[in-house]
Amino acid sequence: MFFRLLIFLSLLIGLQSLSSNLVLADWRDEVKELKIGLSGGENEADRLKNYECWRVYLEEKLDIPVKFYPASDVAGIIHGLLGKTLDYASVGPSGYAAMYIDDPNAVEPVLTVRESDGSIGYKSAMYVRKDSNIYSLEDMRGRSMAWSDPNTTSGYLVPSYELHQRGLNPSKFFSRTGFAGGHEQAVIAVLNGQYDAGATWVSGQGPVEEGYTRGVLRNMIKKGLLDMNKLRVIWLSGFIMNGPHVVRKDLPEDFKEELTNHNFELTVRDRQCFEEITMGESQGFIKVKHENYENVVKIRRMIRSLRRNR
Repeated sequence: MFFRLLIFLSLLIGLQSLSSNLVLADWRDEVKELKIGLSGGENEADRLKNYECWRVYLEEKLDIPVKFYPASDVAGIIHGLLGKTLDYASVGPSGYAAMYIDDPNAVEPVLTVRESDGSIGYKSAMYVRKDSNIYSLEDMRGRSMAWSDPNTTSGYLVPSYELHQRGLNPSKFFSRTGFAGGHEQAVIAVLNGQYDAGATWVSGQGPVEEGYTRGVLRNMIKKGLLDMNKLRVIWLSGFIMNGPHVVRKDLPEDFKEELTNHNFELTVRDRQCFEEITMGESQGFIKVKHENYENVVKIRRMIRSLRRNR
């Protein structure tokens, strides 16, 4: 009886091991490498350097090659995910909304960041040179505005929406507008006097003199590209849901789950790496779904309609 029990347990363990290997083989038969898109905002060398720890971490956990594909702007990431040449990326809410409007079955949001105070959102910040005589949004009437990118939430979508909500048409309120090609590029354009103001994303928490706790300003200070003594923040938007990490919806479910869980654990496994790829201090990742971004989809549709009807 004892030997029969040992044989039964051995067979059971063997079957469990075989089942586990088959599960691993299932997604590995289809997913030979993970292709992650990195959006613009800094030069390619800086991006690859800052994100290298993440690539190493994921390669170790998934045991497949992980490759980064930097894009010059958000549109490059959107096209890569829609065209299935990319598998995964961190995007702003507006970028996700653009993909959902184009193809609801292309990608799904899986993770976002919880801020230091427990909130799950950020703000759009409008900034000007500190030596200007612009102190408020009203002072921007008849001045020039540098939008970051047509697919950014904080650098274009939300400021445009909130202006419309105040009855102000950006194309008439500002003397001229233009797209700088990215968040950092817009900041530099304002510092160089090419535009009076720009807009970007910030956590809205912590000292403004330090670029807040997280965001583009904080990241530029860290890299030595910005002295906040030269900028003044004149306006903050309302709450914006933190942008999601998205994954192609048609990838194997077990692969998506494993990838999401490994990224979810990055905060604990390598805190410094987590802060590198999320631009500052926060509590960590939380899991999200499409429902968290439905309001941004509505705003994007509205702004697109307004632009067409101009």
